[in-house]
Amino acid sequence: MMIRLGIDVGGTNTDGVLMDESYRVITSMKTPTTDDVFTGIQTIIQQFASHPAVNLEDIQVATLGTTHCTNAIVERKQLNRVGVIRLSLPSGTTIPPFLGWPNDLVEALQPEIALIHGGYEYNGEPISHIRHEELDHVIEQMRGKVESIAVCGVFSPVLQDQEKYVVEYLQRAFPNMPISMSSEIGSVGLIERENATILNAALMTTIRQVSQGFRRALKEAGIEAAIYLGQNDGTLMTGDYAEQYPIFTIACGPTNSIRGAAHLSNVDNAIVVDIGGTTTDIGVLVNSFPRQTSLAVEVGGVRTNYRMPDIYAIGFGGGTCVTQQNESWKVGPESVGYCLMQEAISFGGETLTATDVALAVGELEIEGADCSRITEPVHDIYPLFTQLVAEAVDRMKTSATPIPVILVGGGAALMPTVLEGASEVIRPAHASVANAVGAALGDISGTVEKVYALENITHEDALQQAKEEAIEQAVEAGAERSKIEVIELEDYPLAYMPGNAILVKVKVAGPLAL
Repeated sequence: MMIRLGIDVGGTNTDGVLMDESYRVITSMKTPTTDDVFTGIQTIIQQFASHPAVNLEDIQVATLGTTHCTNAIVERKQLNRVGVIRLSLPSGTTIPPFLGWPNDLVEALQPEIALIHGGYEYNGEPISHIRHEELDHVIEQMRGKVESIAVCGVFSPVLQDQEKYVVEYLQRAFPNMPISMSSEIGSVGLIERENATILNAALMTTIRQVSQGFRRALKEAGIEAAIYLGQNDGTLMTGDYAEQYPIFTIACGPTNSIRGAAHLSNVDNAIVVDIGGTTTDIGVLVNSFPRQTSLAVEVGGVRTNYRMPDIYAIGFGGGTCVTQQNESWKVGPESVGYCLMQEAISFGGETLTATDVALAVGELEIEGADCSRITEPVHDIYPLFTQLVAEAVDRMKTSATPIPVILVGGGAALMPTVLEGASEVIRPAHASVANAVGAALGDISGTVEKVYALENITHEDALQQAKEEAIEQAVEAGAERSKIEVIELEDYPLAYMPGNAILVKVKVAGPLAL
């Protein structure tokens, strides 16, 4: 029997799940996340090893969803010293790299910056050609001072040739240096794409430690499996691919929950409400995949334009503090987090939490909980919880039409079975570990967002070229070529550009190539 292992490392808990070849859950497990993270992963694996129906040798696929890269940016820790090369001269100098970045994040990267000749017009015509003497100067400038490099050219999503040439030139001088290329990461929009590429380069050491640590944890348990990491479009990528594009792991936690919710509920289109200990993340399922945002997204205070899920977060969860202000009640955003079992009134503490209120009104049952000391008017407070979530769900809807709402996460039981604006409320089996289920699911994706000038190519050829490029991305990330399907194909006219230009967005997905 082939078994899939899915693990999702969150800020409070590390969740694990084992699934059979038919994607049925065999068993699941939760354990507190540890400071070194991998102790938590090892604990999960050791607990699975004691399950009577499980043989660890049957695990052929092991997948990991992790917040490491997000945390590294937010905490400004374990980030590479980055060299930034922009291909833009003689234009593209008005706004320098790192404009608008938080000062402490720039200081953490200790950047070396070089602006050189290069870049393209919107139609692929070169602004100027690459100059070898400039590249040689850049190599000497950065030698011994940087640990990774970000290369970004004007309009490189239209044509990658110059970026590829510069990367190959640098690789001959720095054969072991990780180099990130903007046309493979972001969309049109020089500054946001450059920002995303710099962050990707900064995360190289962090992702390598995560990937190698996961391999180590599996090896020590005697598990020989294909290793994949979750990415933020709800699909997977190989460990090697993740080490090239660590930025794609950012926000993979909520997307894992959305994918897991789709699988556990067998619903393809819905609102997913993932309630944790501190926050609630609300996302949208579209054809079993998370809806992507069309807006620029800030990561650690930096504006970027690479693909990100459309997620709305509110400060509500099982550990949310409930306090009285004047004659009204305030819900969050403060939370006792992982200290719930010590600080909540129902468990002997002195803090009134959302869990206490849900227990007292009878919506939730937890063995060992004692609500007798709760004196607050819980029946007046509890409707505030449902109102918070209902308003957040309404914000994510595109019409007033009721839509299914799927509740997942450790705090899913806080909500009732009826919610305003929902056609039905679904709380599937194994909802508390939906994130680990989503991590274990096996699809691999490829995504392309590219500008084509129709004066140089036909509309049909542009779409076909974008599809082929997306398929190659998926294959490189670990998908089986013969089973890849196009799940999203859109094109938009760019009225502000001459030459009848269009923006093409393509997403493909397929099962793992095992």
